[in-house]
Amino acid sequence: MEQKLLLSQLATDTLKGLSANPKYLLSKYFYDDMGSAIFQDIMHMPEYYLTNCEHEIFSKQKNELLKVFSNNGDTFNLVELGSGDGSKTKILLHHIFNKGVDFQYLPIDISQKTNDSLAANLKAELPGLIVKPKTGDYFNELQKLTSDDSIPKVIFFLGSNIGNFSNEETAEFLGRLSAYTNSGDKVLIGFDLKKSPTVILKAYNDPHGHSRRFIFNHLHRLNRELDAAFDPQDFVHHCTYNPESGELKNYLIAKTEHNAQIDALEQVFHFEKWEPVFMELSRKFDLETIGQLATDHGFEQIRNFTDSRNYFVDSLWERI
Repeated sequence: MEQKLLLSQLATDTLKGLSANPKYLLSKYFYDDMGSAIFQDIMHMPEYYLTNCEHEIFSKQKNELLKVFSNNGDTFNLVELGSGDGSKTKILLHHIFNKGVDFQYLPIDISQKTNDSLAANLKAELPGLIVKPKTGDYFNELQKLTSDDSIPKVIFFLGSNIGNFSNEETAEFLGRLSAYTNSGDKVLIGFDLKKSPTVILKAYNDPHGHSRRFIFNHLHRLNRELDAAFDPQDFVHHCTYNPESGELKNYLIAKTEHNAQIDALEQVFHFEKWEPVFMELSRKFDLETIGQLATDHGFEQIRNFTDSRNYFVDSLWERI
């Protein structure tokens, strides 16, 4: 019989992940409008140190950051991949704007709602700032910008988002970032550093339940968008951290043997009791590894900006 289904990327990736052994779902699909809103709750938790660390770095070292972004007040485009609500970036936006530097802010996010909210807030806070939000895939949008060689770029990839990638995915991401930047372009990448496992686990398995809601929203999204029939009561959230590899992993684990139908895929998926579904990787790094990643992908590491506890680093690289 001829295949009738024309699958979305979400459907294709879900089919691949739930057909695999062991099963997995891709964490990039956490960030629909609902997931983005839950993640804002996560970022405001006291246990989620990552936001506070970058907030401290930007607040206390904004003068030093501006000096390396713009030599002698040169024009540049500030491009942010996965901008969210821009809460941390606004610290630098206010500072750079008030210094009279000629720049534009180009936030890129997959959520149109998040982009619209950010643009409206910035219009109210900094009415003279040129903001050009882009909704879509990071690299599709970045490729369009790279065609304009006349304006240097400073690209932000903050919040330790790079920690969600495996070694292979990190190499692919940085390779594409290198390909879509020009010589002299700069990137500022947030890396969560290795530290006490207790501190890390409290940030990702919080007592408020936000992390659990964030993970379970993936099932709700499949129910909404793919006509799936997942019952969250059939699963439990589980989080582990390996201090040697620096890998924190999130799972959904089936509490009972059951089947779940996904109408958009015309498939029924079977889950054994206590079968894990891998949901998310959040890697932690050391400074030596970060420096090597820059070198391996055609960048020169200019400077590491760390918080007072050395929990986190925003590493500034320049494309060679």
